[in-house]
Amino acid sequence: MKLSHPSRLPAARRACGTVNSGVILTLPDFLRSDAYGEIFLAGHRITFYHLITDYQAGYTSEELVVVYPTLSLAQAEKVIAFFLENKLEVERYLEVTRAEIERQASVPQQGPSMPELKGRLEAKRHSESA
Repeated sequence: MKLSHPSRLPAARRACGTVNSGVILTLPDFLRSDAYGEIFLAGHRITFYHLITDYQAGYTSEELVVVYPTLSLAQAEKVIAFFLENKLEVERYLEVTRAEIERQASVPQQGPSMPELKGRLEAKRHSESA
């Protein structure tokens, strides 16, 4: 299996603590949730979503440690055990998260307008010539 860092998309969700669009998860001390319902490994920026989707894709706990070098083997095994013990709730959480990622990816990215870009270019040219 080729070990590479999976692609990352933001996955903000409206939820509080362990509740996410009807999904109720009581999180153990090694997982935490932000204000949007995104679940992370405590003390890390590694998302629960990515760890579990990588595990479902066939990564072993040993391979997860290679992909996420700040993750210990014990932490990887705890996350996998939590998933297996709460499979229905976690799969619902993954489904809701995946749908939100897809929704956000489908929304056109709004960038600066043409007049704004021209203004920035003119300001840069002006500052370089001064």
